[in-house]
Amino acid sequence: MLPRAPGRMRLMELTKHGHACVVLGDEERRLVIDPGAFTDAAALEGAAAVLITHEHPDHFDPQRLRAALDADPALEVWTNKSVAAKLEGLGGRVHVVGHGDAVTVAGLEVHVHGELHAEIHPDIPRIANIGFLVGGRVFHPGDALTVPEEPVATLLVPLHAPWSRTADLIDYVRAVQADQAFAVHDGLLNDTGLGVVSGLLGERGPGTPTPVRRLAPGDSAEL
Repeated sequence: MLPRAPGRMRLMELTKHGHACVVLGDEERRLVIDPGAFTDAAALEGAAAVLITHEHPDHFDPQRLRAALDADPALEVWTNKSVAAKLEGLGGRVHVVGHGDAVTVAGLEVHVHGELHAEIHPDIPRIANIGFLVGGRVFHPGDALTVPEEPVATLLVPLHAPWSRTADLIDYVRAVQADQAFAVHDGLLNDTGLGVVSGLLGERGPGTPTPVRRLAPGDSAEL
C-alpha cells in the first residue's frame, strides 16, 4: 500500500449544509467551511476547525461561531483579517490568512487563494474574500470566481448570488477545469430557479469540461 501523503485524507466525504456551508470529513476530523446564518447550527457540532471566506452573514454568523468556540475549547478558526476583527478576544484560536498562504488545519494542508469579494455594483465597496483549497482536493471560493493557480479536483460553484450571472459561472467552471464540481450558494433559489440554473450549468447549457452536480442539504458525496 502506498504511504498516505502528508496533509491529505485517504477518503474525503463532502456534506452539503444550508446555502454556502459544506463539511469535509473523514474518520479522524471534521472541517466546516462558511457556516453562516442560513446554515443549521448543528453543522458546527464535532468540528475540528472552521474556515470562513468572508464577513457576509450568509457565510459568517459571529454569535453562533462564538457559541461553538465556547462549547469546544479546542476549536479554531482560519479566516481573513476582517472576519478576525469581529472575533476579538479569542486570542490564538483565530488565525488570519491571506492570498498565497499555505497552512495546516486539523492535519490538512490548506492553500489560500483570492483577495476580494466579487463586485455586486460599482457603487458598493468590495470587501475581503478568500478561497480555500483543502487537502489539495476541494476548492471553496466564497463569494468570488477565483481561479487557483494550481489544479483543483473538486470545485464548489456559487450557483446564485446578487453579483453573479450564469454565463460567468459557465466560464468559471471552464477556466478552473476541475475533475468535478458541486453547487453551493443556492439558498435564495426556489425549486424552479434551482432547476433552471443547474440545467444551464449541465445538460441544457452550452457545456463545460467539468460535470456539475447539486447536493441537497444534508446529502453527501465521497471524493
